[in-house]
Amino acid sequence: MRLTLYTDYALRTLLYLGVHADRRVSIREVALAYGISENHLVKVIHHLGKGGFVDTLRGRNGGLMLSRPPEQINLGDVVRHTEDDMALVGCMVPLGKENARAGEGCVLASGCTLRGMLGEALGAFMAVLDGRTLAELLGPYEVKTLREAAPGTEKKTGETAE
Repeated sequence: MRLTLYTDYALRTLLYLGVHADRRVSIREVALAYGISENHLVKVIHHLGKGGFVDTLRGRNGGLMLSRPPEQINLGDVVRHTEDDMALVGCMVPLGKENARAGEGCVLASGCTLRGMLGEALGAFMAVLDGRTLAELLGPYEVKTLREAAPGTEKKTGETAE
């Protein structure tokens, strides 16, 4: 299973906002910190806002913040919100879905053991994410690294990690 780049950017954005929860940050700042496209990030952040994960404020004193504490942001909820298609193989695509992948018409689809096992594996994957929050991702390494990655933060040479 591979999550989309869209979900990757969403999770990275939430991590950055979690580390910088004491202030509003700009989309540009997040994009610069990760070296990713600001234009693509705009769409991701808009979607996170619609999902209730991020609070966005336009204007001179605007910016982004988490809409609730990291302990209340469930990773399974984020992935479900950002992933358009959780089907691992074509026959798992819901009937009538516009962008159905090849394999939807598989002769084994109605009683396939593989399909059942993959569904079980996906359920286990999501169960792990459902049991985790954003707060659990905000360890010392992430905090230190993302604070140093903030634009305008100069890295001191010879500095060692604690």
